[in-house]
Amino acid sequence: MYKNLPFPLWVRTMIGNKDYFEGILQLRNTGNEAVEFAVKEIEKNENAYIAKIKKVPNGVDIYLSPQKILRSLGNKLQHHFGGQLIVSRKLHTKSRITSKDLYRVNMLFRVPKFKKGDIVEYKGDKIKIVAVHKKVFAKDIKTGKKLNISFKDLFR
Repeated sequence: MYKNLPFPLWVRTMIGNKDYFEGILQLRNTGNEAVEFAVKEIEKNENAYIAKIKKVPNGVDIYLSPQKILRSLGNKLQHHFGGQLIVSRKLHTKSRITSKDLYRVNMLFRVPKFKKGDIVEYKGDKIKIVAVHKKVFAKDIKTGKKLNISFKDLFR
């Protein structure tokens, strides 16, 4: 009956206007490849809706809904490109029907300036990057000791 709609009826009625969004995917220090990957993944899902794409310094903000797609997209980006993923939420409003708090989610995906095989300085020692996933796996060049470093520690 409603198969010709670009997205399901419940999403369409919930949106109401073109500026409606439930979360922001913030891509920082990424190239066009990551942005194209994100847009293709969003377009694959018929429930997804991009409200707008905004260019900001060091990256792009993609305003989209629903949150579920945003969360899965962040995990796919991290798995595919390797980088830091930070999820935060902000109270947006309260549901008039259920009286529940409704949040908007900001998902920051940041790609580090180093990649696998690079040699960087960490706490005064030179380390070689072995892998970049949710954390950075590295090896101390002098001692050969394996290190498991969080992005927070490396970006200081």
